[in-house]
Amino acid sequence: MIRWQDLHHSALTVAELYALLKLRCEVFVVEQTCPYLDIDGDDLVGENRHILGWKGDQLVAYARILKSDDDLSPVVIGRVIVSAQVRGEKLGYQLMERAILSCMQNWPQHALYLGAQAHLQSFYGHFGFQPVTDVYDEDGILHIGMAREVGQA
Repeated sequence: MIRWQDLHHSALTVAELYALLKLRCEVFVVEQTCPYLDIDGDDLVGENRHILGWKGDQLVAYARILKSDDDLSPVVIGRVIVSAQVRGEKLGYQLMERAILSCMQNWPQHALYLGAQAHLQSFYGHFGFQPVTDVYDEDGILHIGMAREVGQA
Protein backbone atom coordinates (compact mmCIF):
# COMPACT_ATOMS: atom_id res chain seq x y z
CA MET A 1 0.00 0.00 0.00
CA ILE A 2 1.28 3.45 -0.93
CA ARG A 3 0.87 6.39 1.44
CA TRP A 4 0.55 9.62 -0.55
CA GLN A 5 1.38 13.16 0.50
CA ASP A 6 0.66 16.43 -1.29
CA LEU A 7 2.74 19.04 0.48
CA HIS A 8 3.46 22.73 0.09
CA HIS A 9 7.23 23.05 0.28
CA SER A 10 7.00 24.74 3.68
CA ALA A 11 5.42 21.57 5.12
CA LEU A 12 8.31 19.28 4.10
CA THR A 13 10.34 17.88 6.95
CA VAL A 14 14.12 17.68 6.63
CA ALA A 15 13.81 13.89 6.29
CA GLU A 16 11.19 14.20 3.51
CA LEU A 17 13.30 16.76 1.64
CA TYR A 18 16.36 14.52 1.97
CA ALA A 19 14.39 11.49 0.71
CA LEU A 20 13.05 13.30 -2.37
CA LEU A 21 16.46 14.74 -3.27
CA LYS A 22 18.02 11.29 -2.80
CA LEU A 23 15.43 9.61 -5.08
CA ARG A 24 15.84 12.29 -7.74
CA CYS A 25 19.62 11.84 -7.64
CA GLU A 26 19.35 8.03 -7.79
CA VAL A 27 17.13 8.11 -10.88
CA PHE A 28 18.03 11.23 -12.85
CA VAL A 29 21.75 11.47 -12.15
CA VAL A 30 22.94 7.93 -11.40
CA GLU A 31 20.51 5.58 -13.19
CA GLN A 32 20.11 7.78 -16.27
CA THR A 33 23.82 8.76 -16.17
CA CYS A 34 22.88 12.39 -16.60
CA PRO A 35 25.09 14.65 -14.49
CA TYR A 36 23.21 17.91 -13.99
CA LEU A 37 22.39 20.27 -11.13
CA ASP A 38 19.11 18.82 -9.86
CA ILE A 39 18.97 21.17 -6.88
CA ASP A 40 17.96 24.18 -8.96
CA GLY A 41 16.56 26.58 -6.36
CA ASP A 42 12.90 25.82 -7.18
CA ASP A 43 12.10 23.25 -4.50
CA LEU A 44 11.47 25.62 -1.60
CA VAL A 45 9.98 28.78 -3.13
CA GLY A 46 6.58 30.32 -3.82
CA GLU A 47 3.56 28.06 -3.98
CA ASN A 48 5.49 25.04 -5.26
CA ARG A 49 4.28 21.63 -4.10
CA HIS A 50 5.63 18.10 -3.80
CA ILE A 51 3.75 14.83 -4.34
CA LEU A 52 5.36 11.96 -2.42
CA GLY A 53 4.46 8.25 -2.47
CA TRP A 54 5.80 6.12 0.37
CA LYS A 55 5.97 2.34 0.64
CA GLY A 56 6.68 1.82 4.31
CA ASP A 57 9.45 4.29 5.11
CA GLN A 58 10.83 4.30 1.54
CA LEU A 59 10.00 7.09 -0.92
CA VAL A 60 9.11 5.26 -4.16
CA ALA A 61 7.23 7.89 -6.20
CA TYR A 62 7.60 11.64 -6.51
CA ALA A 63 6.62 14.66 -8.60
CA ARG A 64 7.30 18.37 -8.21
CA ILE A 65 4.75 21.05 -9.08
CA LEU A 66 6.02 24.53 -9.93
CA LYS A 67 3.69 27.53 -9.82
CA SER A 68 5.12 30.66 -11.43
CA ASP A 69 4.49 34.10 -9.95
CA ASP A 70 3.18 34.99 -13.42
CA ASP A 71 -0.54 34.20 -13.33
CA LEU A 72 -0.60 33.72 -17.10
CA SER A 73 2.01 30.95 -17.07
CA PRO A 74 1.01 27.28 -16.89
CA VAL A 75 1.66 25.22 -13.79
CA VAL A 76 4.58 22.87 -14.45
CA ILE A 77 4.68 19.24 -13.36
CA GLY A 78 8.20 17.87 -13.32
CA ARG A 79 10.73 15.54 -11.73
CA VAL A 80 8.19 12.73 -12.16
CA ILE A 81 9.83 9.58 -10.74
CA VAL A 82 8.96 6.03 -9.82
CA SER A 83 11.74 4.13 -8.09
CA ALA A 84 13.22 1.20 -10.01
CA GLN A 85 12.19 -1.05 -7.10
CA VAL A 86 8.47 -0.62 -7.85
CA ARG A 87 8.34 -0.03 -11.59
CA GLY A 88 5.70 -2.15 -13.28
CA GLU A 89 3.23 -1.64 -10.43
CA LYS A 90 1.44 1.22 -12.27
CA LEU A 91 2.46 3.78 -9.63
CA GLY A 92 3.26 6.30 -12.38
CA TYR A 93 -0.44 6.49 -13.19
CA GLN A 94 -1.37 7.04 -9.55
CA LEU A 95 1.38 9.63 -9.19
CA MET A 96 0.24 11.63 -12.22
CA GLU A 97 -3.41 11.44 -11.14
CA ARG A 98 -2.45 12.91 -7.78
CA ALA A 99 -0.24 15.60 -9.33
CA ILE A 100 -3.01 16.68 -11.72
CA LEU A 101 -5.58 16.65 -8.91
CA SER A 102 -3.32 18.87 -6.80
CA CYS A 103 -2.97 21.31 -9.70
CA MET A 104 -6.73 21.37 -10.28
CA GLN A 105 -7.43 21.95 -6.58
CA ASN A 106 -4.81 24.66 -6.11
CA TRP A 107 -4.82 26.40 -9.52
CA PRO A 108 -7.96 25.37 -11.46
CA GLN A 109 -7.65 28.35 -13.81
CA HIS A 110 -4.21 27.33 -15.10
CA ALA A 111 -3.14 25.11 -17.96
CA LEU A 112 -0.53 22.45 -17.15
CA TYR A 113 2.84 21.89 -18.81
CA LEU A 114 5.58 19.29 -18.58
CA GLY A 115 8.83 18.52 -20.36
CA ALA A 116 8.42 14.78 -20.98
CA GLN A 117 11.09 12.35 -21.97
CA ALA A 118 10.12 11.73 -25.59
CA HIS A 119 9.59 7.98 -25.17
CA LEU A 120 6.92 8.71 -22.50
CA GLN A 121 4.75 10.84 -24.79
CA SER A 122 1.93 8.26 -24.92
CA PHE A 123 2.01 7.84 -21.12
CA TYR A 124 1.41 11.58 -20.61
CA GLY A 125 -1.07 11.58 -23.47
CA HIS A 126 -3.20 9.25 -21.33
CA PHE A 127 -3.69 12.23 -18.98
CA GLY A 128 -4.67 14.65 -21.73
CA PHE A 129 -1.25 16.18 -22.42
CA GLN A 130 -0.60 17.08 -26.06
CA PRO A 131 2.77 17.88 -27.68
CA VAL A 132 3.43 21.61 -27.98
CA THR A 133 7.10 21.57 -29.00
CA ASP A 134 9.36 19.63 -31.29
CA VAL A 135 11.54 16.94 -29.70
CA TYR A 136 14.61 18.52 -28.12
CA ASP A 137 17.74 17.35 -26.35
CA GLU A 138 17.98 18.09 -22.64
CA ASP A 139 21.13 16.83 -20.93
CA GLY A 140 21.56 14.08 -23.53
CA ILE A 141 17.98 12.78 -23.28
CA LEU A 142 15.30 13.50 -25.89
CA HIS A 143 12.34 15.45 -24.48
CA ILE A 144 9.14 16.99 -25.77
CA GLY A 145 7.09 19.82 -24.30
CA MET A 146 3.50 18.80 -23.56
CA ALA A 147 0.52 20.82 -22.31
CA ARG A 148 -2.95 20.18 -20.95
CA GLU A 149 -5.73 22.74 -21.32
CA VAL A 150 -7.47 24.50 -18.42
CA GLY A 151 -10.40 22.59 -16.96
CA GLN A 152 -9.71 19.36 -18.82
CA ALA A 153 -11.13 16.37 -16.94
